[in-house]
Amino acid sequence: MENSNLLLIYLSALILLLGIAAFFVLRQVFRTRRIESTLSRLQTKLTKEKGTAQEYYELASLLLDKKLYTQSALYLQQALKQLEDDEEENSALVYNALGYAYFAQEQYDLAIRNYKEALKIYPGYATAMNNLAHSYERKQLTSQALEMYETALSLEPKNTTSRRRADSLKKRLAPSTGK
Repeated sequence: MENSNLLLIYLSALILLLGIAAFFVLRQVFRTRRIESTLSRLQTKLTKEKGTAQEYYELASLLLDKKLYTQSALYLQQALKQLEDDEEENSALVYNALGYAYFAQEQYDLAIRNYKEALKIYPGYATAMNNLAHSYERKQLTSQALEMYETALSLEPKNTTSRRRADSLKKRLAPSTGK
């Protein structure tokens, strides 16, 4: 009797674990289908006709997630062409994303140029500051990187990325005191 109860408990636990695993797998399948459907719809539409800046940006963001940086950069440039002058904050987002696309391709000078453009439009954009600082780091421009991280921290004191990277750079820049 006791063995059958123990067997029933193990079987119930196994079924519960399999049910939880099936839930997560199905959720991921539906999420991926939705993303692929949106990607396909936008690509089809934008190859046949001119789209809005929002559509170009959405497609580019999906391509960035899929690590298709070159294609993404092309659509982000199209988004910039479609943006109106009164949509400045949106253009800062697009320039930041374009900078990221170039950064991921290790084209740091182009990334820096786009991050700076985003900051020119929206000076308080801490994410663009972090990205610009990271690009400076990759180009071995440590003092400029530290300055950008500290500026981002002045805007967002709880920004953990800026805090961690700034502390790391300060340690690197500090003269060694060991004898």
